[in-house]
Amino acid sequence: MKSYDRLFIGGEWVAPAGTGVIDVVNPATEEVYGQVPEASEADVDRAVAEAKRAFEEGPWRRMSPPERGAVLSQVANAIRADMQPMAELISSEVGSPVGWGLLAQVMAPTMIFDFYAGLGSSYHFDEVRQGLMGQVLVSKEPAGVVGAIAPWNVPLFIAAAKLAPALLAGCSVVFKPAPETPLDANRLAEIFADAGLPKGVLSVLPAGREVGEHLVRHPEVDKVSFTGSTLAGKRIGAICGEQLKRFSLELGGKSAAIILDDADLSQALPMLLPNAMMNNGEACIAQTRILAPRDRYQEVVDALVEKVSAMKVGDPLDASTEVGPLVAERQRARVEGYIKAGQEEGAKVAVGGGRPSGMSKGWFVEPTVFVDVDNRMRIAQEEIFGPVLSVIPYDGDQEAVAIANDSSYGLCGSVWTADPERGLQVARQVRTGTYMLNSPIPIDFATPFGGFKESGIGREFGPEGLELFLETKSINLPMGYTPKL
Repeated sequence: MKSYDRLFIGGEWVAPAGTGVIDVVNPATEEVYGQVPEASEADVDRAVAEAKRAFEEGPWRRMSPPERGAVLSQVANAIRADMQPMAELISSEVGSPVGWGLLAQVMAPTMIFDFYAGLGSSYHFDEVRQGLMGQVLVSKEPAGVVGAIAPWNVPLFIAAAKLAPALLAGCSVVFKPAPETPLDANRLAEIFADAGLPKGVLSVLPAGREVGEHLVRHPEVDKVSFTGSTLAGKRIGAICGEQLKRFSLELGGKSAAIILDDADLSQALPMLLPNAMMNNGEACIAQTRILAPRDRYQEVVDALVEKVSAMKVGDPLDASTEVGPLVAERQRARVEGYIKAGQEEGAKVAVGGGRPSGMSKGWFVEPTVFVDVDNRMRIAQEEIFGPVLSVIPYDGDQEAVAIANDSSYGLCGSVWTADPERGLQVARQVRTGTYMLNSPIPIDFATPFGGFKESGIGREFGPEGLELFLETKSINLPMGYTPKL
């Protein structure tokens, strides 16, 4: 069992203020896998005080961006040197298949750290502009103390998405991982300490929602970065609005994959399906609504059922496993509730719908495909966060676009066609922040990612992700003076 008895606060491992303990339960075995102290509000207060002191008095924000980037490079290298153990650790926390996890749970975070490390040398934090009445120095400065809150589904990935740009900007960060995934967060804290991050700049506080809300409300927190459910995001946005506090939200999704009538299914489905069932369906960008042309509907269904039926369900530490267990018993109950609701509303289960036979342990649900789905059904409108797909018929490109847009979400999506120009016309009409045109790549870390509508506010990744943690200052300069940048 992997256990910690201390919290990482201000760059040091210290005794927690309270006596609470978080048990990390392996979703495949239902046995306790690890244990960490549960952070309290008093621990938040201490961490925020350390972060503010480090921001105001410490060296981190006074270092050059390339110097800060060099620390991020060391972190990326350390994760790469520990990839297999880190992937297995995360799989044991959340149940994601380790083969998928090596790429998405571990390698992808190194790419994020590498991107921002490089951006430290190329991004223009200062720029002299010719204004209407003279020269102006436009300066990008760190926002201050950041409260960063991550969910459990891709924990190291989201930690990197927040920590890399915030730290490159020169901010100090109090990071709250989900209570399901504190072990990889503590391992990341160890890596940062070894990389030479100055004291006070980073704290890691595993805890639940109440402590997370205390972090959001803390008057010395200047900026909140949250990834999680839309319901929680609305709550955080309301609190930050009351305080006029900077915030960004990356929230839920119900993405639609539009298969046009000219698509080659033999090429499209092998790229689409991994983005539909990724991470056991526990992914905000999962393509869970499959829109099929009515005159090819049965063909699409048959092809999907064949491929989903062949997916291997089992031990997430087995490299050949494609679908592992859901993160917790409550999550399995939630997914099974949606499967029941879909049947009650008139949709039919074409494959799956139950628990895998012969698996008495673990919170598994069979990969499931619903057919005869109307887009007004709950299974087509609400985020299930499990391996459940809905195949929805449509007539013509414009109806496909209308169905795709008939959602409170707008995070991701895709279109599949033999004619890229036609596909681009569809892509431009779907109201979503990230889109795939005949592509298996949902996110490119050098470009902005985020959502329309209830899928969030702000953009992570790319230079835009850095700018979430910067404040812009204009300094009007005297005549004849140009500063050295």
